[in-house]
Amino acid sequence: MKKRLGLILMLSTFALLLAGCTEFNEPIYEDSEGFWNKYIVWPLVSLITLFKELLGTYGYGIVAVTIIIRLILLPLMIKQTKSSKEMQEIQPELNALKEKYKSKDAVTQEKYRTEMQKLMTERKINPAAGCLPVLIQMPILIGFYHAISRMNSTPEIELGTFLWFQLADRSITLALIAGIMQFIVLRTGPAMGNPQMRMMMYIMPVFIIVIGTILPAALSLYWVIGNIISIIQNFFIYKPFKKEEEPVKQPAKVGGKRK
Repeated sequence: MKKRLGLILMLSTFALLLAGCTEFNEPIYEDSEGFWNKYIVWPLVSLITLFKELLGTYGYGIVAVTIIIRLILLPLMIKQTKSSKEMQEIQPELNALKEKYKSKDAVTQEKYRTEMQKLMTERKINPAAGCLPVLIQMPILIGFYHAISRMNSTPEIELGTFLWFQLADRSITLALIAGIMQFIVLRTGPAMGNPQMRMMMYIMPVFIIVIGTILPAALSLYWVIGNIISIIQNFFIYKPFKKEEEPVKQPAKVGGKRK
């Protein structure tokens, strides 16, 4: 049931993204047709415009809406990061199980799955708990990127500046800052204790820098503000500076006593 729900959500998200990406560089108006435009892109554009009227510039409007969106999503993101942390904590025990049942025959693999499920149940860990928040966040986060790009393509909207950055133009400097901030996010998060995720510490920042040098600086601004919030979140959840002080935990023994 959970797998089916996850598949449905994933397909729905993918369909929404496809529906929106076909108009990525087209103007956006209140009467723009389509579910993606009407219920995701235009409300975000309206919210940014509202804060622009309150704060004076689109740059401050983007910052304000970014903070609001991240605060709304914060419970989901905390749930996601806690799930990643829990999976990271039991990784030694999972590796021990994998070594114990390393034979690839069907009987051994069935025992491995049973023991793994038992371990997850005892620790009250749901491996899928970290996936659902991502699926819920994606339409909103991608929609925000989309809203900024569509605003930049709308003649009636002049994005203006934020500090000395022209938000409608590309900014290598802001893209570099966004990439560095992304590296810090990953450096203070679950990637530190997971060798398989460490590669992301190098791939994701480079990806963001490359994309940031192609797309309007307003998108890099969104990444910078969002990453600042993620770094603060990581410091409270993962406490990266305390990791070296904590004693190394010995992996718990798995399986019952041999008779």
